[in-house]
Formats: sequence, C-alpha cells, structure tokens
Amino acid sequence: MQLTRLRLSGFKSFVDPTEIAIAPGLTGVVGPNGCGKSNLLEAIRWVMGENRASAMRGEGMEDVIFAGAATRPAKGAAEVTLTLDNAARRAPPAFNTTDQIEVTRRITRDAGSVFRVGGREARARDIQMLFADASTGAHSPALVRQGQIAELIAARPKARRRILEEAAGISGLYARRHEAELKLSGTEANLARVADVLDALDQQRVALARQVKQAARYREIAADLRRAEGLLLLLSWQGASDEAGLAAQAVDAAMRAAGRAEAEVLASARAREAAEADLTPLREAEAVAGAILQRVLVEAEALAAAEHRAAAAIETTRSACAALLRDRAREETLTRDAAETLERLTWETGALAKADEGHEARLAQLKDAARAAGAVLADAEAAFDRLAEDAARLKARHQALTRRRDETAAAVARVMRERDAAAAAHAAIGPARDAAATQRAAAGAAQAVAQAAVEAAEARLTAAEAARARAEIAEAARRDALSVADGEVAALRAEAAGLDRLLAGARGRRPGILDAVRVAPGFEAALGAALGEDLRAPLADTGTGWAMLAAPLPDAPGPAGSEPLAPQVSAPGALARRLSQIFVAPRDAGDRLQVALRPGQRLVSPEGDLWRWDGLRLGADEAPSATAQHRYPAPCGPAAARQCRCGRRDGRRPPGRCTTRANSGSKCATATSARGPCTCASVSPRSAC
Repeated sequence: MQLTRLRLSGFKSFVDPTEIAIAPGLTGVVGPNGCGKSNLLEAIRWVMGENRASAMRGEGMEDVIFAGAATRPAKGAAEVTLTLDNAARRAPPAFNTTDQIEVTRRITRDAGSVFRVGGREARARDIQMLFADASTGAHSPALVRQGQIAELIAARPKARRRILEEAAGISGLYARRHEAELKLSGTEANLARVADVLDALDQQRVALARQVKQAARYREIAADLRRAEGLLLLLSWQGASDEAGLAAQAVDAAMRAAGRAEAEVLASARAREAAEADLTPLREAEAVAGAILQRVLVEAEALAAAEHRAAAAIETTRSACAALLRDRAREETLTRDAAETLERLTWETGALAKADEGHEARLAQLKDAARAAGAVLADAEAAFDRLAEDAARLKARHQALTRRRDETAAAVARVMRERDAAAAAHAAIGPARDAAATQRAAAGAAQAVAQAAVEAAEARLTAAEAARARAEIAEAARRDALSVADGEVAALRAEAAGLDRLLAGARGRRPGILDAVRVAPGFEAALGAALGEDLRAPLADTGTGWAMLAAPLPDAPGPAGSEPLAPQVSAPGALARRLSQIFVAPRDAGDRLQVALRPGQRLVSPEGDLWRWDGLRLGADEAPSATAQHRYPAPCGPAAARQCRCGRRDGRRPPGRCTTRANSGSKCATATSARGPCTCASVSPRSAC
C-alpha cells in the first residue's frame, strides 16, 4: 500500500484544514526551523496508532490539539486523515473492499480519541495490524524522526533485525505471532486458574462430606437430647407440683403472720402520731434559733467586709499622700528652674537690645553694597555672555558656558578675574570669530532650504492623507454595497431553495383543498386564521383528507354583531360544515363577542385575529400562515382589474417574501414580509381571465 494524501485539521500548529499530497517517488517539505515539519511526521505516527504522549512531545495526548495563540482561539478537537492506495488489494480482509482506504483519528477535549476506517469506527488494534501488514506503523524505523539516524547507526542487533523484518514484509506476521503468544499465555493462565479452582472445589467437596457426616451425627444426638429434655421436663413438672403444695401451705402461714404484723403496725402508727405532736414545738424553736444564727453570721461577714474596705481605703490614702508629697517636690523644682530661666531670658533680652543698636544702619549699608555688587555682577555677566557666545560657536560646547555662568554667580571677585581672562582671550580669537560668522551664515542658508523642503513635504503629506480619507470613504461605500448585494444574493438563494423544497414536496403529494378555494379580496387573513394549515389536506373520496358529509349541521347563528364567512369564500362542499361555524367581526369587538360563541364556532377579524369557543385567542401580529400568504385566484370581472406589487421603500426587493394582495379599487393594501415592511406600488392591470 502507498500513502497518497495526508489531511490535518487542528493538529498542533495546523489550526486550519491542511491537505498534503504524497506523490510517488520523493515528496519533500522544506521550511525554516519551527515551521511545523516535525508535526507532519508526528501526525502520521499518531494516525497509525501512537498512544504515547511523550512520542508526541507532550505531557498528555490532548496536547496535540491546537492550544490557541494571541490572535486565534484554541480548538476543541484535532483530526488527521491518512489516505492509502489499495489498488493491489493487499489490505486485511476487513478493509480490502475499496481501492482507497481512509484512516482517520479524531481526538476531542475531555472525550478521548476514536479511529475510523472508511467512515466506520475501528479499534486501535485493527489500525495497528493494518499498518503492520504494510511493513510500517507508529514505531516503524521507516518513520525517521530527529536524532533517529544516530540511533539506527548505534542500534543493537535486535533493533537491526526489526528493520530487516520490515523490509522483508513480515513484521505483520511477527505482530500476529506476538498477539497469538499473548493469547496463549492468557489461555495457559486461565487453565492454571481452572486447575486451582478444581483443587479448591475438591477441598470443598471433602469438607462438605465431613460436614454431612457431622450433620447426621448431629441429628442423632439432637433426637436423644430432645428425649432427655422431655424426661427432664416431666420430672421438673412433678417436683414443681410438690413444691406448689408446700408453697400454698407457706402462703397460709404468711397470711396469718401478716395479720398479726398489721395490728402491730397500727399500734406503731398511733405511737408515732403522738410523738410527732410532741415534736412540733421543738422544730419551731429549732427554726427560730437557726434564723437568728444565720442573721448573726451575715452581720459578721458584713463587718469583716467593711473592715477590709476600710483597710484598703487607708492604704489608698497613704499612697495618695506620698504621691502628693512627690508632686510638691517636683513642682518646687520646676518653679526654681522657671525662675532661673526667666532671669536668663531677661539678661539675653537686654543683650539683644544692646546688640541691636545700629543694626538698621549697617543693614542699609549692606543692602546698598549688595545692589552695587549686583549691578557690577550684571555688567560682568553681560560681557561674559557675549564672550562666551563667541567661544561656544567655536567649541560647540553649550554645557561649558552654562557651567562657567553658574560659577561666576558665586562671587564677584571670581567674575572679575574671569572677565580679565576673557578680555585677553577675546583679543586672541578674532580670526576664529570671523570664520565662525561665515559658517553661521552658511548654516542659515541651509536651514532656509531645509525649511522649504519640510513645508513641501508637509503639503504632500496633507494631500496624501486627504486622498487616503477619500479612498477609505469610497472603500466603505463599496463594502456597504457589497454587503447589500451579498444579502440580496443570500436571500434569493434561500428563496430559491425554499421554492425548490416546496416544488419537491408538491410533486410527491396530492394537491390540497387550498388550491380549489376562492376568497373575496380582504378576507384572506381571516380565512387563514380560521382554517390554518388544515387547508393543506387534500380532498379525499377515500383515505385521509377532506371528505363530503351529507348530513348537515343544525343552524347555529353567530354572536350579534358578526357575519358568517361562508358567503365570502367559494370552496368545495367538503368545507361547508367548517365554514358554517366561522364568523367575521371587527377586531375591537372580538373579546366581547367571544363569550357568545357556541361549541365548535370560531370568530375572526379581517386582520387575522382568532377567537375560539373554548377560550383560545390568537393575535394577527404573529407570523402569517401559509394559508394567508397563498395567492388566491381573483374572480373574473372588472372588480379585479388591478393588482399590487410589493417592494421596499428604496425600490429594492426586501430579503424576504412580500405578501401581494389584489384589491378591487385603485388603492393598494399594505403588505409585509418576514424581515420588514414592504410598500405596495407599481399598480398594473391583470391579464384577461
């Protein structure tokens, strides 16, 4: 078998469906590091039945599903399909029915993976045997991964033998032999288990035989025991009878002794009553003495508590006196310190007053000197600025000038020394100053040219931005037009598909009674609400559908203020019973007239509202029924000489089907569609009947 095609979807880095054709000969996939070349080999090994997550470079088998990126969400499943060429019909008999075999493996998060061959589910073992018969498989050395060449060079003889077996095409036989050996090992284990079970059963049989003998012996001993127990019970009953006679005699003697004891008890009771009468005064005296003793004890406890509180108060008073003495000593110390501080402050105030004499005059002199120094400093700074500007143009070191200016502000003397040095330097750098002036003029000309170029570039940029804005507006308009066109195309396709389904359904069924119904203009919605989908049923002489019943119903008039619908409808006689129970009334009167309906009657409005005798109410604002949307043929004559055509207010066809109604006058009725209102226009005359 030859591998012909590999299809991946959601497997590792292949988030989008990708298909790779494997042509005869050498097929190569070239790309930089990290582009996913190794993922193709892992996909082939995975679909061949690899179940080790480490072989897929992951911690779990669900790691083969695309985990998402910054711009793409994660996938919920991954699928790999490998197509095999089976034209030589070398596949196992279970899969050897077609020229091509598609092996698919799909894994879903939290649901595991499943194998399919030709669309039917298969076991992983069957897939592994399929590729083993083809001298390949998930663990085949023919699938060379990174680093496997070095492993094959350093492989042991056993691994090299495996390569030779695959080249000879007998690896499938070895796989089947290994499976048979496993089955034989399992069978031997089962036989050993059966032998163990038989041994256990023999032991149980011997134990059961011994128990049977013990049970027989138990039955014999139990019979002897029951006889001995019977004799013992008989002897016990005889002894009990004798003891009962003796007990009766003892009871008589006890009754006589009890009579004597009762007489003695009565005498004792009388003596006790007399003693209790003498004891009552003594108890009262004892109670009084106890109460006095209790009061004395309470008073003693109160005195002890008062003594304790007095001792505590004395101790507290002594502590307070000691604290007051300490506070008095501290206050005296503070008073002495305050007096000394006051004397020192008085002396310092006098000293300050003496020192302040003449201070204002000296302050004024210092202020005049400061102003003079400031003027001198200002002159020096101006001169230094001029000199520093020339020096900066030569050295292009603005930071040195700033540093010198800050240093000159520190002291007037230093500024004066630097001014003398600068005057000497000014005399020395005259030629350099002239050269700097020439360079400055050239730089000014170059700056003017650059400014002009910048202005021109800004003008071109403004024009380009305006053009881009116009292009974006045009693109948005084209996108809107394209969206509208796509919507119209989708609506037309959906309508065409719906018509095809209707036509396909109509070819396979009998025509309904709806095709034979004629209704007066303006009553289409009323008829649709009253009959609904029942008009889809065909006329039936035999079988299912509308049948003609000869016996008429008794006349049952409708509610006052309504009129029957039957005069507005031309229909087969099979609908006579149904139409005789339908009445038309204005919409605002329906709720009021519903209570007057008789069993089987219905009340409808011209707009499509429905009231039924059993309490059901349906509004006309629901989706129109197929009966209301049916194009009823208009009767011939001048009353139906005009017809409405429906479209959107902007002249385009709406994304849905409009309800077209024929009217007797020149005014069109308002039509609706499933996705928005339609405007009736383009009144055209009907063709001749």
